[in-house]
Amino acid sequence: MAEETHAPQHSSPQHSSPQHGSGGGRGPGRPEGGGPGGRPAGPHRRGKRNYVRKKKVCRFCVDKVDLIDYKKPEILQAFVQERGKILPRRMTGTCARHQRWLTIAIKRAQNIALLPFASEL
Repeated sequence: MAEETHAPQHSSPQHSSPQHGSGGGRGPGRPEGGGPGGRPAGPHRRGKRNYVRKKKVCRFCVDKVDLIDYKKPEILQAFVQERGKILPRRMTGTCARHQRWLTIAIKRAQNIALLPFASEL
């Protein structure tokens, strides 16, 4: 068989081609390109764990609740912090419609003293 000739392959990360960055003038001995702290740029970072966050679902939509009753503080208590602040949607997974109803119910329950405005510190 005849000898096959291949184009030279660059095995070292330090080569000077125009498509890769010039290294930002960081001095000799440093690899070219890369992210902050000298880490390699790109999606594959060592030690970085990729995970998919589980989609939170609205508890009230699952139970097909038509009305959030302010007279049931045991249900509302799960959506209020210890200091009396109402938890946001991004933490509870409640949909926008039920979050509005929940906010109204919590405020009504606080006004008639079924829920505290803030716990004792």
